[in-house]
Amino acid sequence: MNFLVTGGAGFIGSHVCERLLHDGHAVWTFDDLNPFYDPQLKRRNLRDIQSLAPWNNSAKDPATAGSPAYSTGRAKPFEFVHGDLTDRAALDALFGSVKFDQVIHLAARAGVRPSLEEPALYQRVNVEGTVNVLEAARNHRVKKIIIASSSSVYGVNSKVPFSESDPIFSAISPYAASKLACESLGHVYHHVYGMDVTMLRLFTVYGPRQRPDLAIRKFATLIHAGKPVPVFGDGNMARDYTYVTDTVDGIIAATQKEFGFEIFNLGESQTVTLGRLIELLEAALGKKAVIDRRPVPPGDVPVTFADITKARARLGYHPQVKIEAGIKLFIDWFWKNTG
Repeated sequence: MNFLVTGGAGFIGSHVCERLLHDGHAVWTFDDLNPFYDPQLKRRNLRDIQSLAPWNNSAKDPATAGSPAYSTGRAKPFEFVHGDLTDRAALDALFGSVKFDQVIHLAARAGVRPSLEEPALYQRVNVEGTVNVLEAARNHRVKKIIIASSSSVYGVNSKVPFSESDPIFSAISPYAASKLACESLGHVYHHVYGMDVTMLRLFTVYGPRQRPDLAIRKFATLIHAGKPVPVFGDGNMARDYTYVTDTVDGIIAATQKEFGFEIFNLGESQTVTLGRLIELLEAALGKKAVIDRRPVPPGDVPVTFADITKARARLGYHPQVKIEAGIKLFIDWFWKNTG
């Protein structure tokens, strides 16, 4: 099949592209390589994807070349398209040039705390950008689309673990609000236009290629350098850390059948406190952390915890990598990619 993966140069997206290619599909990715973090890291991700198969003589390296789209020339190609979600014409041109079977929409402005500084940017990219993807799919008769949502939509939820049926009216960041809006848009496009839309609420994904602003990679970098690790609150904030291969398993499972409109949690269904996370990183790195305690910032929720009953039953989703093993796997990658 022909898959479009938006945000395919990023952390999760690059893993999804690799899995699809391994499964024999043709993959296009649409990514703006924005400077939210170092674009060179995204270019490295693209090179990792390209290394799956040899290039032909006419192909260019999409991680370094300047024109918008390139192909490996393989029977099952990988193509990178440099573009912005808010550019409707660019998306329409792409959908007009390729007959996509499915779209996996992962591209977004990410992060709760940065969204507090630029709420209008998050609305424009995440909400308007998602409308543009949905419109391009609708206009070019692509029926099935999978969209990444976030555990942040649960906000300050007193009921744990979080279930897809929980009321979600307590978002506490612009990022969370933008993801809630995307879920509503997905329902509209299913209800009005008959599209098959699956929303995946992702829970604190980590692993190789993790963004440098995310806690596990950020803390590992600071501990390794002997620099203070900022700990917000007393260390008892807890997250449902999910290893990237488990998340990718859930995303791929969502491509296997039609659901009409459904929302699924993709988490590990276990919580790990910040204090315990740091202990695991210290053990894996062989070095103690220097702790810099700070007050909890606005937008941070005290706990995330996924009820994955629905995903187990409907997707066959069964996460395999517990945090103890996942941290070791991440640190193995970290050592290989740290100068």
